[in-house]
Parts: sequence; C-alpha cells; structure tokens
Amino acid sequence: MISIRPIQKKDKPAIMTMLKDTKFFRAGEIIIAEEVLDDSIVCGIQGEYRSYAAIENNKTIGWVCFGPTACTVGTFDIFWIVVDPNSQARGIGTKLMNFATELIKKDNGRLIVVETSGMARYLSTQKFYENLGYKKEAVLKDFYAPGDDKIIYIRQI
Repeated sequence: MISIRPIQKKDKPAIMTMLKDTKFFRAGEIIIAEEVLDDSIVCGIQGEYRSYAAIENNKTIGWVCFGPTACTVGTFDIFWIVVDPNSQARGIGTKLMNFATELIKKDNGRLIVVETSGMARYLSTQKFYENLGYKKEAVLKDFYAPGDDKIIYIRQI
C-alpha cells in the first residue's frame, strides 16, 4: 500500500537518487531541486515549498513539491514531481498529483500551473499532465536551450 506524508529528512537520499536515475534532469536542475528539498525539510508544509513523499514498505518512492505562486491570488505551481524509475507506471505520480490538487483546493487554490520540456523524450510527461486534465497554455520556444521549448500547462480547479 502506498501512503503519502509530509517530507522528512530521511527521504532526501532516495529523492536525490530518483532525480538522477530518471535521467530527465540536468545537473543544474538537480542542484535546484536539492535546494528546494532542503528548504522543504527545514520549513515543513507551511513553507513556500510544500513537499510530500510517496511511501511503500517504508521506502520513499516518489516526491511532489508545490506552493502558491508569488503575487497571485489562488494560483499554485507544481515545482517538482518525480517517481522512482522502478516504481513508475503504477499510478504513483497520479496519486501524488491528486493529493497535491486536493491540498491546493483546501487552500483556496483556483489554478495550478506546471511546466515541462517540449523535447521528444518528455512526451510521456506531457501526456501524463494532459491525462490529469491539464491544458497546454503556452509554448516558449528554445526556452531551456536551443531546440528545447518550455511547455506550460494549466488546470482550473
């Protein structure tokens, strides 16, 4: 059985390994993810970065991090989501996103924003968001690097 709970310090090594093992994130992105994760651990779920771990058999197998978007009313960003490659395609990412969505609703959220790469290897990520009801709102050409667009998805809740 998979449970979801607030992030704990002991989750960090598994999350850092997941981020590297998915091979979806550049080295600089992993550094930023670690900074966000560290802030989440220190500040807890009342902080700017609200982080939750998916747990199965006392093992951390997923992470979602979200928070309110600065200077907005009711808009939230999903900053990070990752599932252990050995646990993917089992609905864990969906559970994490649904969990985050419910918490955002309880916090008077009205709009969720998530961003991803437009590169071909991210097609499964794009389909993942679309299957959850996110709509492609914008494409910023060559944003991450030449030939690597940023796709912005939104979901009204």
